[in-house]
Amino acid sequence: MRKLIALTTATIIMAGTFNPAFAADEYNTAPGLTAAGAPLALQGVDPVALLDLDNRIQGSAEFTATHDGVAYYFDSKDNMKSFKKNPSRYVAQHGGFCTFGVSVGKKFDGDPKFAAVVDDKLYLFLNEAIFRMYQKDEAGTIANAHKNWADIKHTAATDL
Repeated sequence: MRKLIALTTATIIMAGTFNPAFAADEYNTAPGLTAAGAPLALQGVDPVALLDLDNRIQGSAEFTATHDGVAYYFDSKDNMKSFKKNPSRYVAQHGGFCTFGVSVGKKFDGDPKFAAVVDDKLYLFLNEAIFRMYQKDEAGTIANAHKNWADIKHTAATDL
């Protein structure tokens, strides 16, 4: 019996140790965990509605899918199914951090209220002022962000 308890305890400890490396460094998420056991992306906004409809609809925990250790909420079962079929199409670029921030080597919060869809990819921005700065050189900002993302993806925002 003691061996069974020890084995169970070791399994639980190891399961908690090998969580995917998702949170602070690669994805911009809300603090805490969802009922799915993963942090929430896009401040709970439905990514399918945002990308396909340019509509910032708040999702519901009732329709949750996780991808790469991050939870996403959806407004409907259909949107959740669309996401599950092709999650890489719907996740925000640069881990959901502000694309302009990434273009200058920083990880600022990406707010779905300030989003752009370019070439069927979702980009988020910190606020209206930063979004307007991005609009002055959209292609250059995106190109710089893609280049910088490779270098900062695995670095915590506080270390930049």
